[in-house]
Amino acid sequence: MSSHYTENINGWIILDKPQGVSSNQILRKIQYELQAKKAGHIGTLDPFATGVLPLAFGEATKLIPFLEEGNKTYEFTLKLGIATTTDDTEGEIIKTSDQIPTKEEIEEILPKFRGMIKQIPPKYSAIHINGQRAYELARKGEDFEIPTREIHVYQLILKSYRAEKHEADFRVTCSKGTYVRTLGHDIAESLNSCGHLTSLRRTQNGIFKIENTILLENLKNILYKGQGVSAILPVETFLCDITDIALTEEEAQKLKNGQSLSDQRFKPFTGRAAAIYNNKLIALVERKDNTLIPIRVFNL
Repeated sequence: MSSHYTENINGWIILDKPQGVSSNQILRKIQYELQAKKAGHIGTLDPFATGVLPLAFGEATKLIPFLEEGNKTYEFTLKLGIATTTDDTEGEIIKTSDQIPTKEEIEEILPKFRGMIKQIPPKYSAIHINGQRAYELARKGEDFEIPTREIHVYQLILKSYRAEKHEADFRVTCSKGTYVRTLGHDIAESLNSCGHLTSLRRTQNGIFKIENTILLENLKNILYKGQGVSAILPVETFLCDITDIALTEEEAQKLKNGQSLSDQRFKPFTGRAAAIYNNKLIALVERKDNTLIPIRVFNL
């Protein structure tokens, strides 16, 4: 790591990712601006996509494994009658169709795409195939298969349909690992047509919502004026849905040293709890056999 990254910055920036840049590029750019030693993000968005991209810095990166399993909500526009190599506007046109469905026909097939469904991720995706990214193999023109995966679509609705433009707007809430480009492709195919996405926006990523986000240009203004901290939310901000337990100084020290605590003094809880001392997050703990075991310890 370059000596440029010298700052111990802990917390979150919930970015409204702009179009035309990868999730990792934008993370590295902001990490560079902040000179932050450690950074990560939750849920990759394609360069084509916009919306909720949680960026974690320092101690917040320890929470990524616990927060990345959440469901995602997207809004997308499907252009019917034209298919592309990438299932979005970045690819080349490979197929056209005169078969343009009615609004009623679209509504009729949507139940097939709700609940547990099978999906073959696109060849232009970041999935690893024998140690290489699928999109790298696709660009080289290599022939390969991507295994089918099972995903869960909790909600899928047609928001509006502009028949004259062959454009349908949808909202979908789905499990981690869902490819919305593929969902659009499959909807078009099941209508005996073809299609590609002309827009894709993530409005929720687990507990992170579009209302929590900051636009890149606003973030740049804050960083440029040297007010970096104001855009960074505390590590604890997104632990609102788990139980808090208050520690004594001695208990906090024990957890920091990786030791477990007797659970007798603490109210019952299920799953995980945030152990707090002096308004600071000390550890995430789990209950096991009448003891509280630290599963992540924080240095805040």
